[in-house]
Amino acid sequence: MPRIKCFQLTVLCCFLIIQLSAQTTASRWTVQKANEWYAKQGWLRGCNYQPSTAINQLEMFQPETFDTATINRELGWAQGLGLNVMRVYLHHLLWTADKEGFKKRLNTYLKISSSHGIKTLFVIFDDCWNDTAWVGTQPAPKPGIHNSGWVRDPGTMVYRYPDTIKTLEAYVKDLLTSFKNDQRILLWDLYNEPGNNKQVNKSMPLLEKVFQWAREVNPSQPVSAGLWNENPNFTELNKFQLQNSDIITYHNYSYIDNHQQAIDTLRKQGRPLICTEYMARRNASVFQTIMPMLKKEKVGAINWGFISGKTNTIFAWDTPLPNAKEPALWFHDILRADGTPFSKDEIRVIKELTGKTNR
Repeated sequence: MPRIKCFQLTVLCCFLIIQLSAQTTASRWTVQKANEWYAKQGWLRGCNYQPSTAINQLEMFQPETFDTATINRELGWAQGLGLNVMRVYLHHLLWTADKEGFKKRLNTYLKISSSHGIKTLFVIFDDCWNDTAWVGTQPAPKPGIHNSGWVRDPGTMVYRYPDTIKTLEAYVKDLLTSFKNDQRILLWDLYNEPGNNKQVNKSMPLLEKVFQWAREVNPSQPVSAGLWNENPNFTELNKFQLQNSDIITYHNYSYIDNHQQAIDTLRKQGRPLICTEYMARRNASVFQTIMPMLKKEKVGAINWGFISGKTNTIFAWDTPLPNAKEPALWFHDILRADGTPFSKDEIRVIKELTGKTNR
């Protein structure tokens, strides 16, 4: 074959491959698709969930500490309150240590949660709290310190070891492929609070990549990454998150007027809204005011958190109490590890809003 024809054939093949790739990579959901999906869900209400016996996402899902009895009991309490969704964090180190075992435990968790009528919103990456993580025995809680053992994923190791990206890509694609049609999963929260811990735009490359990987898999569930910081330094991140999320998710720990303004602003996107973090009593973000507003506005309501336990989130972010005495005003959480509530009035409000009052 003449060289010129061989060259032309090669160019044509490359062009077809590029075209095929472009056709098989999914795009963002349309506004219509997003709203049609949301209309089928009913009002979403729940918590960020970490069992009381686990200090972080590693301890929750490691085989030695995967506490199904506690998870089943605690999610039963959630069902009793009329909650129907839980936001749950994952960590890639569990996948690298034991891919099939990790996915099997996720399936077990989903079996338990769905048996209580609860869907799951899985969080993949996270820029919050401690930078160093390891598989194995996790640290004991530091008395009175909020989230003393929580770990980022992947953390700054992604800058020191660039090959980590290959592992993260394989992790995300395997995870999403394995569960892409699982109706027990409500939504994939691809990256929690990107740019936190002073990373700001350093987190942009990974944020862009995780959306790209998700679109290549094209799960049946929507994908999102929640807005959380209005500081102008986060303008680029916020813009990307808004322009690429199928469903708009966000965090707001402020009082009702501020939260209402946030909803009014985000509503202009025309897409469904889910608040994936709210409720900090010291900040006047409380169930009695915020939850009724979210229901009225048809915004999903997922507070932080549910059970007081090893995460120590009854203590405030920036106000450690080293004596570990239970504060008079809890910062987060609803129930103690024995199932008794911090506030009976909060329980009354929650049950009234979820229709569980007379059941």
